[in-house]
Amino acid sequence: MRLPNVLYGVYEKRLARSLPPSSMPRHVGVILDGNRRWARSFGETAATGHRRGADKIEEFLGWSEELGIEVVTLWMLSTDNLGRPASELQDLLDIINDAVGELADTGERTGRWRLRVMGRLDLLPAATAEALREAEARTAAVTGGLQVNVAIGYGGRHEIADAVRDLLRTRAAEGATLEQVADDLDVEHIQAHLYTKGQPDPELLIRTSGEQRLSGFLLWQSAQSEFYFCEAYWPDFRRVDYLRALRAYSTRERRLGK
Repeated sequence: MRLPNVLYGVYEKRLARSLPPSSMPRHVGVILDGNRRWARSFGETAATGHRRGADKIEEFLGWSEELGIEVVTLWMLSTDNLGRPASELQDLLDIINDAVGELADTGERTGRWRLRVMGRLDLLPAATAEALREAEARTAAVTGGLQVNVAIGYGGRHEIADAVRDLLRTRAAEGATLEQVADDLDVEHIQAHLYTKGQPDPELLIRTSGEQRLSGFLLWQSAQSEFYFCEAYWPDFRRVDYLRALRAYSTRERRLGK
């Protein structure tokens, strides 16, 4: 629903006031979807849509800070996206590199957020992977503020496979046999090796563009998540859309199987 501009500010403020602080999620995950379709609707190139989507990220993080969110995970590039045409993929990787670098600049300069890059960086061009690791390292000293996970070359199944692989290597280094690992293995052992280790699981997952599927996003961590599907393409995503997602979350009864 689009409101006339004269009413928009009033509605947004009223919506923000209606959110109970005690019912806010600690961790919000977002699938940044619809950049290409947004661009096509204006007769623009895919790269234009990706740039506009990248420009939206810092604004979204500012909203999250204002609302008291502790962790945000942004899915910027999936492993499936790596199969796109070479020219489009290179443009997208360059835009992601620039966007993450700018986030790192802000985080390092202001101490507002700390970046964690998660995904199969080994599937990316070496220069891209190195730039992303360097950006993450520049915010490593930030101890407060918003934790920002950027999922790049990410797939939920890949993450679980990586977690199991890391667990097996860790236990092997400790001298455990495969049989011992199998006998001891439980859920929390795998959880301790996920990309998001040490962070709360996301209580709310948002996907823009009207698609109503998760496509493997945070496959393990989303077992108890609430889902919110928004019709707006990511470049058009507004603060009021975010507030609506949080309002929907706050009204749901989270029994968590109890």
